[in-house]
Amino acid sequence: MGMKHFRPTTPSLRNMTVSTFDEITKKTPEKSLLAKKKEKAGRNSYGRITVRHQGGGNRQKYRIVDFKRNKDDMVATVIGIEYDPNRSANIALIEYEDGTKAYILAPVGLTDGSKVVSGQKVDIKPGNCMPIESIPVGTMIHNIELNPGQGGKLVRSAGQEAQLMAKEGKYAHIRLPSGEMRLVLTRCRATIGTVGNTDHENVKLGKAGRTRHMGIRPTVRGSVMNPVDHPHGGGEGRAPVGHAGPMTPWGKPALGYKTRKKNKKSNKLIVKRRK
Repeated sequence: MGMKHFRPTTPSLRNMTVSTFDEITKKTPEKSLLAKKKEKAGRNSYGRITVRHQGGGNRQKYRIVDFKRNKDDMVATVIGIEYDPNRSANIALIEYEDGTKAYILAPVGLTDGSKVVSGQKVDIKPGNCMPIESIPVGTMIHNIELNPGQGGKLVRSAGQEAQLMAKEGKYAHIRLPSGEMRLVLTRCRATIGTVGNTDHENVKLGKAGRTRHMGIRPTVRGSVMNPVDHPHGGGEGRAPVGHAGPMTPWGKPALGYKTRKKNKKSNKLIVKRRK
């Protein structure tokens, strides 16, 4: 997929790039696979802001994506590749032999008319889904389950891929895009191939308005606030932080402070931490 650049007729266009959407073959979504998406603007059930800098943005409908891929040994045909506003990856609309339609993540190489299938013993082709125990070592995979039957949780964003490094007993060694080596049960399912829309990381928003369209509100630096509002605030002119390290607005350590629980159950499944 290519990138579209603009002539610098305005300051925002100078740095702005837009995807050409070459992979997209279907413009309108499948109505039966849409769901309402209520805007919460970062607020919880009490109406209090628990996630800052959210609100506004274009209206969106949620696309119901099949991450489980549990319709075994039934061939499905790709009808079209669509844009999904809820994720960086594109999605593919597939139709099974019995007429059922579903959305799946669109891997690299999947085009209109391609055939995909799920099952215990299927071909090693992009878009096919199977248990990890049936996948050859060294294969690139995505949409990996953490628990059998739960649905894919790992490696779902645009251009990402994981590699199956080894199988040992009931566990498989998987190298994730971050560099982390992790043990996953071989009964868990994964999809073959690399997630599509690989040029997503090269998109430059170029102007503040595009972030507002995405539902992201402005972020104010703590150093320009008053001391009552932020630990970094106050002072004459540009003042240093004034603490041993940077802090959150609530006085907790930030930028490098590890927040993962030391006794988290899944720690034993991480063979090697990310780089």
